[in-house]
Amino acid sequence: MANTPGAIQDKAAPTIVTKTPLMKRLRSQKQLMFMSLPIVAYILVFSYYPIWGWVMAFQNYSPAKKFSQQEWVGLKHFKFLLTDDAFLNVLRNTIAMSLINMILGFVTAIVFAILLNEIKNKLYKRTIQTISYLPHFLSWIIVTGIVASSLSVDGGIVNVVLMKLGFINEPIMWLSVPEYFWGIVGASHVWKEVGWNAIIYLAAITSIDPSLYEAAEIDGANRYQKMLYVTLPGIKSIVIILLIMNMGWILEAGFEVQYLLGNGVVVDWSQTIDIFVLKYGLQIGNYSLATAAGIFKTVVSITLIFAANSISKRFGEDRLI
Repeated sequence: MANTPGAIQDKAAPTIVTKTPLMKRLRSQKQLMFMSLPIVAYILVFSYYPIWGWVMAFQNYSPAKKFSQQEWVGLKHFKFLLTDDAFLNVLRNTIAMSLINMILGFVTAIVFAILLNEIKNKLYKRTIQTISYLPHFLSWIIVTGIVASSLSVDGGIVNVVLMKLGFINEPIMWLSVPEYFWGIVGASHVWKEVGWNAIIYLAAITSIDPSLYEAAEIDGANRYQKMLYVTLPGIKSIVIILLIMNMGWILEAGFEVQYLLGNGVVVDWSQTIDIFVLKYGLQIGNYSLATAAGIFKTVVSITLIFAANSISKRFGEDRLI
């Protein structure tokens, strides 16, 4: 039977997608490839080439011997680390201060960003934001100097204010009380980074559809309810991504602030893995043990990133990888 127009609907022909060969794509993007070469070279030289030094962790390394003359000891240094009370104490300090910094950093940055977003006067808002992230550009040497001066017994602003308010009767030697050290480190990180960390949350808040706030207002939501039910869910994906990324830094509690504010009285509470590596690697000269500690930190950090990413995937949330 002859086909009549409109009687039979012809099926659309399948679309054939041809893949462009890799070399042809590279040639077509050669300008981009040349622009990327310095970055690739930098990563190879400073990030991958030093991994060769990890072999020291499996040796009793001595700078006086050639590579072929080094004594191989396997996992001896790793076993020592996991059974050494000094390293376990350092690991406790690192994890505790890192968690304090991460929790305080997340909470204060999110709260600050939400409150800053509620300011309607643009000039006042920009002024507050500029003042808040200026400490980010100060080095830790300057910051620790400010912290030490503020907490000093002789005229420190913290002791003066607390005594004027009647909370204490005499000045407290804040930096000589071990139990206060973790809190001081956490407060220092918040003061230095809260404004800078809030920038990404402010950017995420501006991408929220304004009609959601209008709908919430029509439904009778007040200002705080809009923050809770519109703003917070709107930035949830950003919070999760940043949380996964920060899990990889769980053993990066810092070095400068602990090294500069620490002293012999609080040494059991102030030393981190980075200070441990400095002590054994450069001061004592046990390069193998210091390298093993660095490898331990790297492996744990990578493991935590993948674990956090897997947990996020299992709960159906956004993930990094």
